[in-house]
Amino acid sequence: NKIGFEWTVKCKSEEDQWDKRYEELVSYVQKFGHARVPKRYPQNILLWSWVSAQRKYYERKQNGDLSTRITETQIELLNKVGFEWTVDDNTEDQSPVNDNT
Repeated sequence: NKIGFEWTVKCKSEEDQWDKRYEELVSYVQKFGHARVPKRYPQNILLWSWVSAQRKYYERKQNGDLSTRITETQIELLNKVGFEWTVDDNTEDQSPVNDNT
């Protein structure tokens, strides 16, 4: 129309959002050599929340919750980048360290 109003809103699917965060995690792993994203990672403040959620979903799946949001394919992809399903709380508070220097 005349003022450029968008009549339809294109929402990214959960799968698209998962793929985006996964790619961000892959980049993080390439930069730092591990997938232990700290709680306070200023370059991407949403990445830790996403990583934390994947751990929670995985734990639920392991405990028999079949309604959890994580799929076997997603688990396989996370395993490929060395994702750690359990981490020490102190580890999550640490700053990222580039192990590839």
